[in-house]
Amino acid sequence: MIDNLKPKEATSIINSLISGVVPRIGIQHITVGRSEEINAVITALEDVKNGHSLVKFWIGDFGSGKSFMLHLLNTVALKQKFVVASADFTPDNRLYSNDGKGVALYSAVMDNISIQTKPEGGALPTLLEKWIEQIINKTSEEYKISLTDIRNEQYLSLIQNNVMKTVNEITEVGGFDFGMVVMRYYEGYIKDNEHLRRNALKWLKGEYRTKTEARQDLGVREVVNDLNYYDMIKNFCKLFVSIGYSGLIVNFDEAINLYKISTSVMREKNYEKILTIYNDCFQGKVSNLFLNIAGTKEFLENQRRGLFSYDALKTRLAINKYETAEIRDFAQPVIRLLPLDNNEIFVLLKKLKAIFDFNYKTEISISDNDIQLFMEELVNKPGASEFLTPREVIRDFLNILSVIRQNPSVDKNKLFRELEVSDERPDENIIDIIEEL
Repeated sequence: MIDNLKPKEATSIINSLISGVVPRIGIQHITVGRSEEINAVITALEDVKNGHSLVKFWIGDFGSGKSFMLHLLNTVALKQKFVVASADFTPDNRLYSNDGKGVALYSAVMDNISIQTKPEGGALPTLLEKWIEQIINKTSEEYKISLTDIRNEQYLSLIQNNVMKTVNEITEVGGFDFGMVVMRYYEGYIKDNEHLRRNALKWLKGEYRTKTEARQDLGVREVVNDLNYYDMIKNFCKLFVSIGYSGLIVNFDEAINLYKISTSVMREKNYEKILTIYNDCFQGKVSNLFLNIAGTKEFLENQRRGLFSYDALKTRLAINKYETAEIRDFAQPVIRLLPLDNNEIFVLLKKLKAIFDFNYKTEISISDNDIQLFMEELVNKPGASEFLTPREVIRDFLNILSVIRQNPSVDKNKLFRELEVSDERPDENIIDIIEEL
């Protein structure tokens, strides 16, 4: 039995892992073999709490645990009162674009904002209302008006003035429109005008596509777009810190999709955006921001398409030449995720067996010896040494447990013998051919 495991966590773990994705909750119950990485994360979070900003690149093969590490980082950060947001790079979500793909990435980040009381995302309205309540309390004290009376519409202008004053203190770019939209949100909050609140939230999440529509609905001159969304992220970071949070963590996964951008000019523009954010963080131009990017070795090191194709990034992200598999440097921007060893995978599978039994209220007839046999069958398959990943091991193991649960008479040894290993990596040659075409 896993200590302190909740039924909701167990279901999330099993369903997510069978589907080949990392669970959003309960990830601490399946953490093995990453103690050094976790310690590095804790140290980094302390630095960000103290006003520094960081960028980390989590590099590993497909299925090696990059997404797992980002989710684990989130779990640790939420407990330390950070605001956390995540988004995946996709063909339609990029750091740089001129056709809406940059602001689409921003919108995904805003949709996934999480705090400890709302770890599954959607926490932006909660944070806005918390901030508004702080402004209300401050205004009440300043003007000696009771907390009950200050909420009357006759005092709306007092609250709005303090909203703008606070916004002006924490924003550098786009502060006026940002403040105006927050005032509209507060107006809807006080007047119980849900439509106005939704429109304000729509603007803050970057979902307005035209200035005309935003001006009609909210009376503002600008919208969040491909060019200014990063400034908006920095504004929100300052806002969250002013509320009392430790900082903002933004995680970007599936960076292989930047590597796959077919146009070299557009790919370089995205890498240039990474460089801008990197320089801002390490030169002290932004505070309390922790940005994480997860990608493959090809995304980092490929001289034609990867980050190393952009000289300014190549020099900044060069690996410490003294690092080895045994001697690690977790203070550098790039953290390579080494594969779990067989003992760590064995411990992980034992945990998953316990969680599976707990979730389905059953007791699958799989012993420790059976787990060892499963692992031996898998690692001895053709291609295992080159292509086998933790994700594939986990998925195969849970699939076998699922079959046995529903078909108790099935021969588990026969299932073990039928295991296969496949290559999940994209074909780089095809990518290069497409580029040449």
